[in-house]
Amino acid sequence: MAIDVEAYYRRYGPQVLRRCRFLLRDEEKAVDAMHDVFVQLLRYQGALKNTAPSSLLHQIATRVCLNRLRGARRHPEDREDELVLRIASSEDNEARTAARGLLDRLFGRVPPSSRDIAVLHLVDGMTLEETAREVGLSVSGVRKRLRALSSALQELEAA
Repeated sequence: MAIDVEAYYRRYGPQVLRRCRFLLRDEEKAVDAMHDVFVQLLRYQGALKNTAPSSLLHQIATRVCLNRLRGARRHPEDREDELVLRIASSEDNEARTAARGLLDRLFGRVPPSSRDIAVLHLVDGMTLEETAREVGLSVSGVRKRLRALSSALQELEAA
């Protein structure tokens, strides 16, 4: 089934915009980046599957924003932009590999939607209520998933 880009825009546009604001910290740049995310979706909609739209759009938004930040690398607007750029383009492959391994093990222990919940609430800054609405769970269900993630992470770190 083909992706309905217009429906995605209406439903996920605010989430994508929040992600772009978080990474770019500039309203005008964030709105431009959000539109670029949906242009990418239009461009590749035939090759994409209509599953996990929240995760897909989050990944596209992150890539679009990081590419913009990398493009501005020569002239960072402030020190925080420089820090985000250093993190995004870190050459410490060992640390990145270790972090990815930990996240893979963590998300392998919990339901797949827990990743979306963690990103929406902890990274994008959505409230518990907004996150619950987005993923179709109750607020207590979201809290339970976040507690399960926290417990699983503590177990992994202790091992």
